[in-house]
Parts: sequence; structure tokens; C-alpha cells
Amino acid sequence: MSRLPVIVGFGGYNAAGRSSFHHGFRRTVLESLSDTERLETLAGLAVLMKLVTVEGDNYLDGEGASLTLEQIEQRFGQQILDGTLVRRIEKRYLDVDAAHWQKNLTVTGEAGKPLSFITLAKQLPEPLPSDWAVEPLNQTEVLVTVYDGCDIKVDSYRPLPVKSAGQLPSGFEPGDLYASRFHPRGLQMTIVAATDALRSSGIEWKTIVDRVQPDEIAVFASSAMSQLDENSFGGLMQSRLKGGRVSAKQLALGLNSMPADFINAYILGSVGTTGAITGACASFLYNLQKGIEMITSGRARVVLVGNGEAPITQECIEGYGAMGALATEDGLRAIEGRDDVDFRRASRPFSQNCGFTLAESAQFFLLMDDELAMELGADIHGAVTDVFINADGFKKSISAPGPGNYLTMAKCVHSAMQIVGEEAVRRRSFVHAHGSSTPANRVTESELLDRVAGAFGIADWPITAAKAFVGHSLASASADQLASALGAFRYQIVPGIKTIDAVADDVFQQHLRISNRDLRRDQEPLEVCFINSKGFGGNNASAVVLAPSVAERMLCKRYGQQRFQDYLARREETRAQALAYERRALKGQLDIIYNFGQDMIDDQQLEITAEGVKVPGFAQPLLFRNDTRFSDMLD
Repeated sequence: MSRLPVIVGFGGYNAAGRSSFHHGFRRTVLESLSDTERLETLAGLAVLMKLVTVEGDNYLDGEGASLTLEQIEQRFGQQILDGTLVRRIEKRYLDVDAAHWQKNLTVTGEAGKPLSFITLAKQLPEPLPSDWAVEPLNQTEVLVTVYDGCDIKVDSYRPLPVKSAGQLPSGFEPGDLYASRFHPRGLQMTIVAATDALRSSGIEWKTIVDRVQPDEIAVFASSAMSQLDENSFGGLMQSRLKGGRVSAKQLALGLNSMPADFINAYILGSVGTTGAITGACASFLYNLQKGIEMITSGRARVVLVGNGEAPITQECIEGYGAMGALATEDGLRAIEGRDDVDFRRASRPFSQNCGFTLAESAQFFLLMDDELAMELGADIHGAVTDVFINADGFKKSISAPGPGNYLTMAKCVHSAMQIVGEEAVRRRSFVHAHGSSTPANRVTESELLDRVAGAFGIADWPITAAKAFVGHSLASASADQLASALGAFRYQIVPGIKTIDAVADDVFQQHLRISNRDLRRDQEPLEVCFINSKGFGGNNASAVVLAPSVAERMLCKRYGQQRFQDYLARREETRAQALAYERRALKGQLDIIYNFGQDMIDDQQLEITAEGVKVPGFAQPLLFRNDTRFSDMLD
């Protein structure tokens, strides 16, 4: 029997806030929550954004006065809303009205005369230009005479045409939560997001490690854009041009494999399989496919999958902007027909739009095989049965869509029907669309979804798009979608695409239901979600995600009623431990895991035999497996 990959923990941070316990999802459906849930969500964000503090069970303002949940909403509600989701880029990233650049100037002397200036001797270029004459003035300064003129670069500032992004909540800085010296922002986000996912499971990591062999743990995580700030590739590429020096850390920390490497080295202490797979904007699903294949094949029993992406830099904005891919201020102004631009609505999937909106995000999911989850009493939030990946074939434009996404989505729907039945897919499934908010995507993706729905007899298929709320986080984009999908299962709400007034006329929707209002599904609970993702270069991926109710029915059938009841009893303790973390996190106690240089393994203490390897620090030995795959090919 194939092992079922189940999600037993998830967490992370994006523009909607913390993902564990569905807080980020709740921010996107705030209007549809009960009063209690809305107030709790706002209070959690207020703590994350450092608007209030917590002592004991009391919320305090800056003056130390106690606040009720209602008072938090009254005093900070609008500030919380304004400081989350897609919005105008804050100055902690860059000043979009005065972005720094260097302007080239050619300078010559007046009326053909030589040009003279004084500078420090140590600042002279090497070698000296042939038309420069240098005269020492003192021990440090020289007089330079230039006869033919020269080119110089002068600091200058200009507004960026792109002014919106999906940013972490205002006031929340992941690097403040642990000793993050010289860590690029994407890796800071990785540390805190992976911690959130692990803590949310309610099971101590050592408890999990003690139940499996050392090589039955795997980590798959990456960043499509690598790390691009001053502590990584950005600083590496710019330092000499800016007159600085390259550091010993910038190149190494810039690699796109660093999210996985940091998790292994500083969070898990894992010696198992590791990988960093990239497929442009579909990177998360590429990593997820590898993770579930490792579980279904029995090569791994525990897998941590995710991505960390921090692309809100001037270079990324200008790069994607030069391609015409991003929503600009002028483009939004033209759509709205007014001078005052609403940057909150910059991302508009399936409506009149002018480009996507960059975002930062780090999301991680802890997966186990079903048997281990049963043994440990893990809380199951969903199951991922398949991820399909297909390319586009020959292309004229590397960024243009192609046929590959038709293959991935059609295979997903067929696969789900084999598991839950045709009627369940037709009546109780929904789609988390890529929904990038470009004019091309709204047509091409809606057409493929509409055609797939028609082919399988699906009518009124609910479509949602997380990018309307949190923007496009590139490698982490489909991870944002999965986190939102788990929230939809929990609350039985398909988020409406609230940044749009109406669906565009050129969108195909004969078999689709695209709404700007939240869709409640109390009568026919959601059981299946299809995650769809498209990436530059023909990187198409789609996933089948089953609701926890479906996964539980599957486990009950596989293991029998008695074993399932025993599992439910063990799960109560797991939920209690998870809830204890949730209560601490709501107070701002995020318990970041960062083990720098701790419990390192001395390879001299490895015990190697013909049967396996005993690794110090691991309860179980690594046992070699009998491999008869090719034994019949030789005498």
C-alpha cells in the first residue's frame, strides 16, 4: 500500500501575518468571521506588529494601560488593516518616491581648459588615466589636473513606477526574533517560518526523530530569486561598484539552496535527504512533489517542505518592471480612471488589471506518512496525494503561457476523482488559481480552468486567488495558496477576490464561479482543493489537496475503527501541546529555534557496520535496505 502524505503542521509569515492556526487565512476573510474570531485575529496582529504588548493575560498599550479586545479594535483596528496585505511599499524596504541610483556625468574644464580638483591620494584610480597629472599637496592629499575631461557617477534619486507590494505586517521584523547577524532577509524569514510550522504540530521534534531512522527525514526548500539583499548576492554584486568590499558571507548566503541548508543546520540538525528545487513561480509545488514522492515510496517518513522569498528590493522591482510584468502606479491610475491610486487593490486576479504585485513570504509544511501520524497522534490538517508538473514544449517567448498547465490540471482532476469519486470533485472541490493579476493570465488561466471543468462535467467551480490579498511571492506563491486552502477547509469559506469590482469581460467562466465575496460552504463542505501554479519558462504545476475530513475517513478505513479511536485519544494531547504554543505565540512568544553550533556530530563517533550506521544523537540506527531492483540483470 502507498503511504499517504498528511500535513501535520504548517506555519510561516506573509502579508496576512502568521500562518499557523489559520491566522493569515482569517485576515483574508475577516468580514466573514464571528465577532470573537475577528477580535482574536486583530489582537494577534496587534501583538505581532508591536502595537500592544502582553503581560500575563492582559493586553497593554504603550502607556501600560490594560486593553480589552474591543478596545484594541477601536484604537488600532484601522492601523492593523492598513499595515497588512498588499499596500504601498514602506520605507523600511526603500523609498519608492526617491529610489537611489547613480547618474553618469561627463565633466570638462571651462572653454577647453584643464579641470583640476583635490582628492585623497589613496582614492586615486589604478592605473591613472593617461591624461591625468597628479601633484602631491601634503602627506594625504593630491592635486589632480585632467586635460581631456572624465566621466563621473553622481548620486541621484527618482520615483519608481511600481509602488506596491505584499509586505510582512508593519512593525514585524523576523531578524529581531533571534541572533540573525548578517543573515539575508529571506533566511531570517525561513528560520522563523520553519519554527512556526514545527511548533504548530504540537509534537516535540526529538519525539519525531526518535521514532524514525536518521535518513527517513527530508527537507526540500528553496528561493527562486536566491537572496538578493546587501547581506547576500545584492551586496556581492554591488560592493565593488559602490567602492566597498565583498564579505566572506555574501556569496555563500546568497545561494538558493540556503533555506534548506539553514533548516538542516540550525533548526532540525538533520542528516537526512535535502534538496532545493526551483521552478520559477511554481517552486513550492516542485519541492512538494519531491516531498510526497519520498513519503509514498517509503524513502522518508517525515518531510519539511517550503520556501523563503524576499524579493522586495529595488533591483527585483526594476527587473520585473522592465519586463512589463508589474502593476505600475500609472497602470492602476488608468484602470481606476482617477488620479488617487488605491495600492491596496494593486493585485486584481481575473479583473481589469495591469500586472502582478511582488511579495515576500516564507511558508513551511510538516508532512508525515499516515502510519507515523497515527502512532504519534499527530493532528492532520490535510493530505497531498499528487503534484503534477509539465513543461510547455517549444516556445517563442520564455514568459508566455503554453499547454503544460492543461496537462497538470487535467491530471489533477482525474486523479482526485479516482480517490474521492466524481461527484465529490464535481460538487465539493474548489481551485486556488495562480491568479497572477496580469492581463494575459486572466484569459489563459480562466480558459484552461473552464475547459478542464467542462471536460469533467464540473459546473459552477469555485475559484479563488490568494495573490489578491498577499501578492505574488514567486517561489513561495503556491505555498501561500496551500496555507489558504487549509484555512478554507477549516472554516468552510472560499475567500472572495475582494480587490475586484467585477470579472473582466474576456475571462472564461461558463463553468466557473469567480466572486468578490466570500463563499460559505456549510451545506456541502469542501473536500478537495486544486492548487494551480505557473512559472516563467514553462514551469507548470498543480496539486491535489484533500480536506482533513477526507484524510480521516481514509485512515479509519485503512486501520480500522479501534486503531482510529486510539489515534483520536492520542491526538488530544497533541492538540493540547499545539494550543499551548498558540497561546504563547499570541503573546508574542514565538519560541524561535536557532541552534547555532550546538549538538554538532563528531564523525569520528559514527559506528559503521555491514548492516548500517549508528549516528550520535539519533535513537535509531540507519539500517541499509536490501535492494533487488537490478539483481536479475547479472548472473
